[in-house]
Amino acid sequence: MMEGVTKTEFILEGLCCPVCAGKIERGVSALKGVKSAAVDVVNRRLVVEMNGAVTAARIAAQAGSLVRRLEPSIVMIAPAAMPAEAGKVWRRRLSRMGMGAGAVLFALGMAGGFSGRAEFTLFLASYLLIGGEVLLRALRNIARGKIFDENFLMSLATVGAFAIGEYPEGAAVMLFYQIGEAFQEYAVGRSQKSISALLDIRPDYANLQTGAESRKVSPETVAVGDHIIVRPGEKIPLDGVVTEGRSALDASALTGESLPRDVEPGSEVLSGSINTSGLLTVRVTKPFGESTVSKILDLVRNAGSGKAPVENFITKFARYYTPAVVLCALILACVPPLVLPEARFSQWLGRALVFLVVSCPCALVISIPLSFFGGIGGASRNGILVKGGNYLDALNRVDTVVFDKTGTLTQGVFTLTELVPAAGVTKEELLYYAAHGERNSSHPIAVSIQKAYRAAGGEFFPEKIAGCEELAGQGVRLFMDGRRVLAGNGRLLDEAGVAHPAPEAAGSLVYIALDGAYAGYLVISDELKRDSKAAVAALRALGVRCIAMFTGDAQAVAERVAGETGVDVFYAGLLPHQKVERLLELEKAVSGKGKLVFVGDGINDAPVLARAGVGIAMGGAGSDAAIEAADVVLMTDEPSKIAGAIAIARKTRGIVRQNIIFALGVKAVILVLGAMGIATMWEAVFGDVGVAVIAILNAMRAMRVRLDKR
Repeated sequence: MMEGVTKTEFILEGLCCPVCAGKIERGVSALKGVKSAAVDVVNRRLVVEMNGAVTAARIAAQAGSLVRRLEPSIVMIAPAAMPAEAGKVWRRRLSRMGMGAGAVLFALGMAGGFSGRAEFTLFLASYLLIGGEVLLRALRNIARGKIFDENFLMSLATVGAFAIGEYPEGAAVMLFYQIGEAFQEYAVGRSQKSISALLDIRPDYANLQTGAESRKVSPETVAVGDHIIVRPGEKIPLDGVVTEGRSALDASALTGESLPRDVEPGSEVLSGSINTSGLLTVRVTKPFGESTVSKILDLVRNAGSGKAPVENFITKFARYYTPAVVLCALILACVPPLVLPEARFSQWLGRALVFLVVSCPCALVISIPLSFFGGIGGASRNGILVKGGNYLDALNRVDTVVFDKTGTLTQGVFTLTELVPAAGVTKEELLYYAAHGERNSSHPIAVSIQKAYRAAGGEFFPEKIAGCEELAGQGVRLFMDGRRVLAGNGRLLDEAGVAHPAPEAAGSLVYIALDGAYAGYLVISDELKRDSKAAVAALRALGVRCIAMFTGDAQAVAERVAGETGVDVFYAGLLPHQKVERLLELEKAVSGKGKLVFVGDGINDAPVLARAGVGIAMGGAGSDAAIEAADVVLMTDEPSKIAGAIAIARKTRGIVRQNIIFALGVKAVILVLGAMGIATMWEAVFGDVGVAVIAILNAMRAMRVRLDKR
């Protein structure tokens, strides 16, 4: 997050309509001191980013007042101040009892054959019990100048039905509208519960080791370096390293993979995993706020705030659509009786009321955000974390995919495979200087040299190093044993004017120079990930036009990996800033509205991830900087999951299109038939409530997706 900007969030109790959400979002965004505001309809959350000089209390007071003015039925509260569940249950029960009594009176009126005053009284009582709150909301909104919403449409249509003597139709429209609203709320709630169950990985406690005993504490209170005990069946509360014990971990909630992972002393463990067998002692390496489980929960909680373009379009569409519909209904009711000789006002008013009922945009404005939320949930179930519906939508238009090599297409686990000293230099001497040069580096190549040196029985002598300078993208320069040592790639030796060979080695080369003279090179090999080739093939099968690879490694190594994976083009020997330059070049070649995707895992990939149309980070082994900068995170580190993410995005987009075409198509037909006097209020009820229910059920399909195991 940018410096000087703070974020706070509130719960919008009673929110279920994206049109209302749009009003609140625009109003809060316009408040002084607010940088941005986003409403997540499905999670009923308002996320506000504020300038540092503004207090959260002040924004809360202003936003709360604004919400009460715009939507009196919605209550804005902080998460910690959620109303008691018992109170909410009691209010729900009262509402259901009223609707139940109204439904009974409606059924009695339909079956009893009443007429005249008795029929009017029965259906009016039913209508008021069922729709009294809708009428009140419409009146309150009108008093505040907020006329055109679904409450106004339903109130106008049903009051009009009573005015022309269509009592059963008036009560029926309100009954089925309320049933549709209840079903809509149920569907949203079920989606929330599905996500909550899917990500029920937040640990409740940690067993903090204190001497020979342990005690239960909150994970937030455990410090880096503390030791915790994880018993069989418990969740690992914080990221760390196993110091004692062996076990198998179930990480399916994090990665979507059902196969347990064996761990032993020295193994890294991620919070949210479940210990299935042995007792483990874990040394904590990250505070709870920076742990894997905390980041995943935060990513998924905030995913609904990033809206896809089609969501924003539908919200804007609904703002202008409702007033247009009311105007058309008014013209339909008034103009024909004035211009057609035998037209009756009551007849055309009835047609106008049908027009009003069927035109309610609820099916679109709730099913589309629900579809994207379901797609994000389905992706999370498969170990793919998408940070917003906008990024899920962008994955539908992937034109070019660019992979980083090390740790993305390759395993990033390097091994020293060859030592080639120059004349007069021994292998031991070559490894000695290389290991001391790379002693303070955490780069995988450096770590492999350190391991090889220790495995050969070597011992480090830091006191012999007089000075060490790291040169970004090249290597290191140090003074040791009175000698000037260079350890790095060919560019380092070229700049120092040291002549050296350029062998065709199947791996990365680390050159050593002593006192300005070439001393030899080391070959470090990195294995390809098992699914990298399949990932490239799957992307090509999905129609991705160009697949490229970036690497800072040597040309020969890049050529070997490119040949094995089948990428279209590769660029070797790139420094971090050169990756961005190459990315911009490739972006210019992207066709039409296509998107360029960059996939990486390291700290030096963060600038490229942030610059790409869609940045995808490897979440298991990836750096925190890469995960923070990315738009999509793959928790399993499998590049083949990229094709899976695109497939989920396309399924979600397909469901959204189905809902738009179905809802608008059915409504258009009934609107035309209603204007012609063929469709009655009953068909209009189906065109509103029935279409909404079907669209919402279809939207929930986006949650149910399972990728094929490769």
